[in-house]
Amino acid sequence: MDGRTIVVLEGDDTGQELLEEALRVLVADVIGFDVRFERFDLSLENRRATNNGIVHEAAAAVRKAGLGLKAATITPEVRDDVGSPNRLLREEIGGRVIVRTGRRIPGVVPLGGAHHPISIVRMAVGDAYGAKEWREGEGDAEVAFRTERIERRICRGVAEYAFRQAEQSHAKVFGGPKYTVSPTYEGMLKEEMDAAAGRHPDVRYDPQLIDATFALLIASTGEPLVIPALNRDGDILSDLVLPLFGSIAGSESMLIAFEDGPDGELVTCALMAEAAHGTAPSLKGKNVANPMAMILAGAALLGHGGEQARTASRAIREASLEAVADGIRTADLGGHDSTSDFTDEVIRRTRSKLEVWAAL
Repeated sequence: MDGRTIVVLEGDDTGQELLEEALRVLVADVIGFDVRFERFDLSLENRRATNNGIVHEAAAAVRKAGLGLKAATITPEVRDDVGSPNRLLREEIGGRVIVRTGRRIPGVVPLGGAHHPISIVRMAVGDAYGAKEWREGEGDAEVAFRTERIERRICRGVAEYAFRQAEQSHAKVFGGPKYTVSPTYEGMLKEEMDAAAGRHPDVRYDPQLIDATFALLIASTGEPLVIPALNRDGDILSDLVLPLFGSIAGSESMLIAFEDGPDGELVTCALMAEAAHGTAPSLKGKNVANPMAMILAGAALLGHGGEQARTASRAIREASLEAVADGIRTADLGGHDSTSDFTDEVIRRTRSKLEVWAAL
């Protein structure tokens, strides 16, 4: 993964518009080197036309290139439709972990004293999603069943990545599953968390049951946190944590695929980044939506490339947050700037930073 080829997964409505804004930042005239875009149309219309064939093609391309940037897509509510592409992408890319980080946005007042970053590291596959479901009986005697499963290799990936993330960000690993009530099923993740703690003795480790994690979260926001979680627990936690920072505009979502190395270590082989928000159809065509999360998603991909790509990633991140700090804001952050105006400002600041750093 050198950051030079990115598979672009196009989406729907405002999701696609914001993707195009993010791509404006990732061009040679801005970041100083060429990035090749390999594009796939994952709009609802095309997913239906290809019976999800385009999703399988896109997943294979991400797996090969190592980097993917995805727009928000529409998930139809009707049964027996094409459904969401996310589960197919996660499974076929080989994603084990999804990471979403809530962080301060300059000038945006957080809730509950959430001043330091909080990262949710959750399973990308398994658990409640993709579970087999069925019903038996009729009337009041009808019973619904669901068969869920988790895998040790996924649990190990979640735990290991959580401790690595905490190590890099000087954070505390906090929380965990309901391992007392479910020692066989949910206890598997707790076992891997304990094992990872042994491999990373310098990382602070404060395991909690999932209900206690919710209850103690606000009281623990005075320091950076990394919270490993089961798939659905992590999904719910993300929906709670990101709004604590006053807006989800500063939060990208990362799907991470690992392979087992020869010595048992986890080797990252593919990444897919996207914004944590949806398609916002009511904002389509109005040039008012906030592109920051998609821009940060693109920057996050560059952060896993070579030195030049990592430098560009840092410049884009700093440019985005500094623009907000200086009052360049879309309506959701209390400003009056348009979508394209904000992107223009990020581009200007990114160019300036890279020119100054090169001179130094």
